Amino acid sequence: MRVLFVPVSAARGFGEYARAREIARAVQYRWPDAQLHFVLSAQAPYAAQCPFPVTLLPGSATLHTPQVVALLRSFQPQLVIFDNAGRTAQIRAARAGGARVVYVSSRNRQRRKAFRLSWMRLLSEHWIAYPSFIAGELGGWERLKLKMLGGPRVRFVDTVLPAGPAVTDAAAAGAADFVLVVPGGGTAHPGARAAPQIISAAAAGLAAIGLRTVLVGAVDAATDAALLTRLPLLPQPQLIDLMRRARIVVSNGGDTLLQALACGCACVAVPIARDQAARIARCRDLRLIKDAPLVVASIIDAVASLHANADERMALITHGRAAGVKDAMPQILEWLDALLADGSTA
Repeated sequence: MRVLFVPVSAARGFGEYARAREIARAVQYRWPDAQLHFVLSAQAPYAAQCPFPVTLLPGSATLHTPQVVALLRSFQPQLVIFDNAGRTAQIRAARAGGARVVYVSSRNRQRRKAFRLSWMRLLSEHWIAYPSFIAGELGGWERLKLKMLGGPRVRFVDTVLPAGPAVTDAAAAGAADFVLVVPGGGTAHPGARAAPQIISAAAAGLAAIGLRTVLVGAVDAATDAALLTRLPLLPQPQLIDLMRRARIVVSNGGDTLLQALACGCACVAVPIARDQAARIARCRDLRLIKDAPLVVASIIDAVASLHANADERMALITHGRAAGVKDAMPQILEWLDALLADGSTA
Protein backbone atom coordinates (compact mmCIF):
# COMPACT_ATOMS: atom_id res chain seq x y z
CA MET A 1 0.00 0.00 0.00
CA ARG A 2 1.43 3.37 -1.05
CA VAL A 3 -0.36 6.54 0.05
CA LEU A 4 0.69 10.10 -0.76
CA PHE A 5 -0.51 12.98 1.42
CA VAL A 6 -0.58 16.47 -0.08
CA PRO A 7 -1.91 18.95 2.52
CA VAL A 8 -1.69 22.68 1.92
CA SER A 9 1.33 23.91 3.86
CA ALA A 10 3.04 27.24 4.42
CA ALA A 11 4.81 29.34 7.03
CA ARG A 12 1.53 29.69 8.95
CA GLY A 13 -1.40 27.37 9.50
CA PHE A 14 -1.34 23.86 10.85
CA GLY A 15 -4.78 22.25 10.59
CA GLU A 16 -4.53 20.55 7.21
CA TYR A 17 -1.14 19.04 7.99
CA ALA A 18 -2.30 17.92 11.43
CA ARG A 19 -5.34 16.19 9.93
CA ALA A 20 -3.24 14.46 7.26
CA ARG A 21 -0.63 13.40 9.81
CA GLU A 22 -3.22 11.79 12.09
CA ILE A 23 -4.84 9.97 9.19
CA ALA A 24 -1.39 8.73 8.17
CA ARG A 25 -0.70 7.53 11.70
CA ALA A 26 -4.04 5.72 11.79
CA VAL A 27 -3.25 4.08 8.43
CA GLN A 28 0.15 3.01 9.75
CA TYR A 29 -1.44 1.69 12.95
CA ARG A 30 -3.91 -0.43 10.96
CA TRP A 31 -1.61 -1.39 8.07
CA PRO A 32 1.97 -1.46 9.46
CA ASP A 33 3.52 -2.23 6.07
CA ALA A 34 1.97 0.79 4.33
CA GLN A 35 4.38 3.13 2.55
CA LEU A 36 3.35 6.69 3.42
CA HIS A 37 4.82 9.88 1.97
CA PHE A 38 4.15 13.60 2.47
CA VAL A 39 4.61 16.66 0.27
CA LEU A 40 5.23 19.79 2.36
CA SER A 41 6.50 23.32 2.04
CA ALA A 42 10.00 23.80 3.42
CA GLN A 43 8.65 27.05 4.92
CA ALA A 44 6.28 25.18 7.21
CA PRO A 45 7.60 25.18 10.80
CA TYR A 46 6.51 21.55 11.28
CA ALA A 47 8.13 20.20 8.09
CA ALA A 48 11.32 19.06 9.79
CA GLN A 49 9.33 17.14 12.42
CA CYS A 50 7.12 15.18 10.00
CA PRO A 51 7.25 11.56 11.22
CA PHE A 52 6.98 10.20 7.66
CA PRO A 53 9.17 10.41 4.56
CA VAL A 54 8.65 13.83 3.05
CA THR A 55 9.41 15.71 -0.14
CA LEU A 56 10.06 19.36 0.65
CA LEU A 57 9.13 22.05 -1.85
CA PRO A 58 9.90 25.80 -1.84
CA GLY A 59 6.21 26.50 -1.21
CA SER A 60 2.85 24.77 -1.03
CA ALA A 61 2.37 21.83 -3.39
CA THR A 62 -0.32 23.75 -5.29
CA LEU A 63 2.40 26.09 -6.58
CA HIS A 64 4.83 23.37 -7.70
CA THR A 65 3.07 21.11 -10.19
CA PRO A 66 6.19 19.78 -12.01
CA GLN A 67 7.71 18.50 -8.76
CA VAL A 68 4.44 16.96 -7.59
CA VAL A 69 3.88 15.23 -10.93
CA ALA A 70 7.45 13.89 -10.88
CA LEU A 71 6.89 12.47 -7.39
CA LEU A 72 3.63 10.87 -8.48
CA ARG A 73 5.46 9.10 -11.30
CA SER A 74 8.34 7.91 -9.10
CA PHE A 75 6.39 6.96 -5.95
CA GLN A 76 3.42 5.49 -7.86
CA PRO A 77 0.88 5.78 -5.03
CA GLN A 78 -2.29 3.75 -5.00
CA LEU A 79 -4.06 6.54 -3.14
CA VAL A 80 -3.47 10.31 -3.01
CA ILE A 81 -5.13 12.57 -0.44
CA PHE A 82 -5.07 16.25 -1.38
CA ASP A 83 -6.10 18.41 1.59
CA ASN A 84 -7.04 21.91 0.39
CA ALA A 85 -4.13 21.71 -2.06
CA GLY A 86 -3.55 20.56 -5.61
CA ARG A 87 -3.98 21.55 -9.25
CA THR A 88 -5.91 19.91 -12.05
CA ALA A 89 -2.69 18.70 -13.64
CA GLN A 90 -1.64 17.06 -10.37
CA ILE A 91 -4.96 15.29 -9.90
CA ARG A 92 -4.96 14.21 -13.54
CA ALA A 93 -1.42 12.82 -13.16
CA ALA A 94 -2.45 10.87 -10.06
CA ARG A 95 -5.36 9.30 -11.90
CA ALA A 96 -3.22 8.58 -14.97
CA GLY A 97 -0.89 6.64 -12.68
CA GLY A 98 -3.77 4.49 -11.45
CA ALA A 99 -4.26 6.15 -8.05
CA ARG A 100 -7.55 6.77 -6.32
CA VAL A 101 -7.82 10.46 -5.40
CA VAL A 102 -9.47 11.99 -2.33
CA TYR A 103 -9.84 15.75 -2.06
CA VAL A 104 -10.51 17.38 1.32
CA SER A 105 -12.07 20.84 1.36
CA SER A 106 -12.51 22.95 4.48
CA ARG A 107 -13.30 26.34 2.92
CA ASN A 108 -15.95 27.48 0.45
CA ARG A 109 -13.38 28.30 -2.24
CA GLN A 110 -11.88 24.81 -2.15
CA ARG A 111 -15.35 23.24 -2.01
CA ARG A 112 -16.32 25.11 -5.18
CA LYS A 113 -13.14 23.88 -6.90
CA ALA A 114 -13.98 20.29 -6.01
CA PHE A 115 -17.45 20.73 -7.52
CA ARG A 116 -16.12 21.85 -10.89
CA LEU A 117 -17.13 19.28 -13.48
CA SER A 118 -13.53 18.78 -14.58
CA TRP A 119 -12.51 17.86 -11.02
CA MET A 120 -15.59 15.77 -10.31
CA ARG A 121 -14.69 13.50 -13.20
CA LEU A 122 -11.24 12.91 -11.67
CA LEU A 123 -11.96 12.62 -7.94
CA SER A 124 -12.78 9.30 -6.31
CA GLU A 125 -14.14 10.97 -3.18
CA HIS A 126 -14.63 14.52 -1.89
CA TRP A 127 -14.46 14.93 1.88
CA ILE A 128 -15.93 18.14 3.27
CA ALA A 129 -14.26 19.03 6.54
CA TYR A 130 -16.51 19.95 9.49
CA PRO A 131 -20.07 18.79 10.21
CA SER A 132 -22.81 19.69 7.75
CA PHE A 133 -24.34 22.15 10.23
CA ILE A 134 -21.13 24.20 9.93
CA ALA A 135 -19.98 23.48 6.38
CA GLY A 136 -23.51 23.59 4.97
CA GLU A 137 -25.55 20.77 3.44
CA LEU A 138 -25.15 20.00 -0.22
CA GLY A 139 -26.83 22.67 -2.32
CA GLY A 140 -29.20 22.06 -5.19
CA TRP A 141 -26.56 22.79 -7.83
CA GLU A 142 -24.09 20.45 -6.12
CA ARG A 143 -26.67 17.67 -5.95
CA LEU A 144 -27.57 18.17 -9.60
CA LYS A 145 -23.93 17.86 -10.67
CA LEU A 146 -23.51 14.70 -8.60
CA LYS A 147 -26.62 13.22 -10.17
CA MET A 148 -25.44 14.11 -13.67
CA LEU A 149 -21.98 12.57 -13.24
CA GLY A 150 -22.75 9.79 -10.74
CA GLY A 151 -19.92 10.88 -8.45
CA PRO A 152 -17.59 11.43 -6.76
CA ARG A 153 -18.74 10.21 -3.37
CA VAL A 154 -19.15 13.20 -1.04
CA ARG A 155 -18.72 12.74 2.70
CA PHE A 156 -18.73 15.12 5.66
CA VAL A 157 -15.83 14.67 8.09
CA ASP A 158 -16.73 16.15 11.48
CA THR A 159 -13.23 15.92 12.90
CA VAL A 160 -10.47 13.38 13.44
CA LEU A 161 -9.04 12.15 16.72
CA PRO A 162 -5.83 10.14 16.97
CA ALA A 163 -5.93 6.38 16.64
CA GLY A 164 -4.13 4.18 19.12
CA PRO A 165 -3.64 4.44 22.90
CA ALA A 166 -3.74 7.79 24.70
CA VAL A 167 -0.67 9.18 26.44
CA THR A 168 -1.17 11.16 29.63
CA ASP A 169 0.92 14.27 30.22
CA ALA A 170 2.47 14.18 33.67
CA ALA A 171 2.75 17.99 33.88
CA ALA A 172 -1.02 18.43 33.88
CA ALA A 173 -2.12 15.14 35.39
CA GLY A 174 -4.23 14.99 38.49
CA ALA A 175 -7.36 16.97 39.27
CA ALA A 176 -9.60 17.90 36.37
CA ASP A 177 -10.11 21.45 37.69
CA PHE A 178 -7.94 23.20 35.11
CA VAL A 179 -8.47 25.35 32.06
CA LEU A 180 -6.77 24.07 28.93
CA VAL A 181 -5.79 26.84 26.50
CA VAL A 182 -4.99 25.32 23.12
CA PRO A 183 -5.17 27.87 20.28
CA GLY A 184 -3.82 25.53 17.60
CA GLY A 185 -0.52 25.60 15.77
CA GLY A 186 0.69 28.74 17.52
CA THR A 187 1.43 30.72 14.34
CA ALA A 188 0.06 34.18 13.53
CA HIS A 189 -2.48 34.67 10.75
CA PRO A 190 -3.19 37.75 8.61
CA GLY A 191 -5.51 40.08 10.46
CA ALA A 192 -4.63 38.49 13.81
CA ARG A 193 -0.84 38.60 13.94
CA ALA A 194 -0.83 39.31 17.66
CA ALA A 195 -2.98 36.24 18.40
CA PRO A 196 -0.22 34.11 20.02
CA GLN A 197 0.69 36.96 22.37
CA ILE A 198 -2.97 37.71 23.18
CA ILE A 199 -3.71 34.06 23.93
CA SER A 200 -0.61 33.79 26.11
CA ALA A 201 -1.55 36.93 28.03
CA ALA A 202 -5.09 35.63 28.54
CA ALA A 203 -3.74 32.33 29.89
CA ALA A 204 -1.51 34.24 32.32
CA GLY A 205 -4.48 36.38 33.33
CA LEU A 206 -6.59 33.31 34.05
CA ALA A 207 -3.85 31.94 36.28
CA ALA A 208 -3.51 35.31 37.99
CA ILE A 209 -7.18 35.24 39.08
CA GLY A 210 -6.69 31.81 40.62
CA LEU A 211 -7.62 29.38 37.82
CA ARG A 212 -5.19 26.54 37.24
CA THR A 213 -4.31 26.94 33.58
CA VAL A 214 -2.41 24.84 31.05
CA LEU A 215 -1.26 26.66 27.90
CA VAL A 216 -0.30 24.52 24.91
CA GLY A 217 1.62 25.78 21.91
CA ALA A 218 1.42 29.57 22.22
CA VAL A 219 4.41 29.73 24.52
CA ASP A 220 5.53 33.24 25.48
CA ALA A 221 8.29 33.48 28.07
CA ALA A 222 7.03 36.92 29.10
CA THR A 223 3.87 35.40 30.59
CA ASP A 224 4.37 33.82 33.96
CA ALA A 225 2.12 32.94 36.90
CA ALA A 226 2.24 30.40 39.67
CA LEU A 227 -0.84 28.53 38.43
CA LEU A 228 0.20 28.58 34.76
CA THR A 229 1.78 25.53 33.14
CA ARG A 230 3.24 26.18 29.68
CA LEU A 231 3.70 23.24 27.33
CA PRO A 232 5.00 23.03 23.75
CA LEU A 233 2.88 21.66 20.94
CA LEU A 234 1.90 18.15 22.04
CA PRO A 235 1.34 14.89 20.19
CA GLN A 236 -2.35 14.55 19.40
CA PRO A 237 -3.02 11.61 21.76
CA GLN A 238 -1.57 13.60 24.66
CA LEU A 239 -3.51 16.73 23.73
CA ILE A 240 -6.81 14.89 23.39
CA ASP A 241 -6.26 13.27 26.78
CA LEU A 242 -5.83 16.73 28.33
CA MET A 243 -8.97 17.98 26.58
CA ARG A 244 -11.05 15.18 28.01
CA ARG A 245 -9.88 15.97 31.56
CA ALA A 246 -10.08 19.77 31.48
CA ARG A 247 -12.95 21.67 33.06
CA ILE A 248 -12.91 24.18 30.19
CA VAL A 249 -11.09 24.19 26.85
CA VAL A 250 -10.18 27.51 25.23
CA SER A 251 -9.76 26.79 21.52
CA ASN A 252 -9.51 28.49 18.16
CA GLY A 253 -12.31 28.24 15.60
CA GLY A 254 -10.67 25.53 13.50
CA ASP A 255 -10.14 21.81 13.90
CA THR A 256 -9.28 22.17 17.59
CA LEU A 257 -12.80 23.43 18.27
CA LEU A 258 -14.38 20.39 16.62
CA GLN A 259 -12.03 18.05 18.47
CA ALA A 260 -13.10 19.66 21.75
CA LEU A 261 -16.78 19.18 20.87
CA ALA A 262 -16.16 15.55 19.89
CA CYS A 263 -14.50 15.05 23.28
CA GLY A 264 -17.53 16.46 25.12
CA CYS A 265 -15.78 19.56 26.42
CA ALA A 266 -17.19 22.83 27.68
CA CYS A 267 -15.52 25.23 25.29
CA VAL A 268 -14.72 28.92 24.89
CA ALA A 269 -13.81 29.60 21.26
CA VAL A 270 -11.71 32.53 20.06
CA PRO A 271 -11.16 33.33 16.36
CA ILE A 272 -7.47 33.58 15.47
CA ALA A 273 -7.91 33.52 11.68
CA ARG A 274 -10.35 35.24 9.36
CA ASP A 275 -12.21 32.08 8.32
CA GLN A 276 -12.96 31.09 11.93
CA ALA A 277 -15.40 33.81 13.02
CA ALA A 278 -18.38 32.46 11.05
CA ARG A 279 -17.71 28.92 12.25
CA ILE A 280 -17.60 30.06 15.87
CA ALA A 281 -20.75 32.14 15.45
CA ARG A 282 -22.62 29.13 14.08
CA CYS A 283 -21.61 26.98 17.05
CA ARG A 284 -22.52 29.79 19.47
CA ASP A 285 -25.97 30.17 17.86
CA LEU A 286 -26.53 26.44 18.32
CA ARG A 287 -25.52 26.84 22.00
CA LEU A 288 -22.61 24.45 21.63
CA ILE A 289 -19.93 26.84 22.90
CA LYS A 290 -19.28 30.17 24.55
CA ASP A 291 -17.38 32.63 22.36
CA ALA A 292 -15.05 35.54 22.99
CA PRO A 293 -13.30 38.05 20.73
CA LEU A 294 -9.52 38.06 20.44
CA VAL A 295 -9.15 40.45 23.38
CA VAL A 296 -7.35 39.50 26.59
CA ALA A 297 -9.95 40.87 29.01
CA SER A 298 -12.86 39.37 27.04
CA ILE A 299 -11.28 35.91 27.01
CA ILE A 300 -10.61 36.05 30.74
CA ASP A 301 -14.17 37.23 31.48
CA ALA A 302 -15.76 34.51 29.32
CA VAL A 303 -13.70 31.72 30.87
CA ALA A 304 -14.11 32.97 34.45
CA SER A 305 -17.88 33.24 34.01
CA LEU A 306 -18.15 29.73 32.56
CA HIS A 307 -15.81 28.31 35.21
CA ALA A 308 -18.08 29.64 37.96
CA ASN A 309 -21.30 28.37 36.36
CA ALA A 310 -21.64 24.59 36.46
CA ASP A 311 -25.13 24.70 34.95
CA GLU A 312 -23.90 26.64 31.91
CA ARG A 313 -21.02 24.22 31.42
CA MET A 314 -23.37 21.24 31.57
CA ALA A 315 -25.79 22.90 29.14
CA LEU A 316 -22.96 23.40 26.61
CA ILE A 317 -21.83 19.81 27.00
CA THR A 318 -25.42 18.54 26.62
CA HIS A 319 -26.04 20.58 23.47
CA GLY A 320 -22.68 19.51 22.10
CA ARG A 321 -23.51 15.85 22.54
CA ALA A 322 -26.92 16.36 20.95
CA ALA A 323 -25.23 17.94 17.90
CA GLY A 324 -23.53 14.59 17.31
CA VAL A 325 -20.03 15.82 16.45
CA LYS A 326 -18.04 12.61 16.20
CA ASP A 327 -14.59 11.29 15.50
CA ALA A 328 -14.58 10.31 11.82
CA MET A 329 -11.32 8.33 11.98
CA PRO A 330 -12.91 4.86 12.19
CA GLN A 331 -15.04 5.64 9.14
CA ILE A 332 -12.07 7.15 7.28
CA LEU A 333 -10.16 3.89 7.65
CA GLU A 334 -13.14 1.98 6.27
CA TRP A 335 -13.44 4.40 3.34
CA LEU A 336 -9.75 4.07 2.54
CA ASP A 337 -9.91 0.29 2.77
CA ALA A 338 -12.81 0.26 0.29
CA LEU A 339 -11.05 2.67 -2.06
CA LEU A 340 -7.86 0.62 -2.09
CA ALA A 341 -9.78 -2.62 -2.61
CA ASP A 342 -11.69 -1.01 -5.47
CA GLY A 343 -8.46 0.29 -6.96
CA SER A 344 -6.83 -3.11 -6.86
CA THR A 345 -9.58 -4.54 -9.05
CA ALA A 346 -10.04 -1.55 -11.36
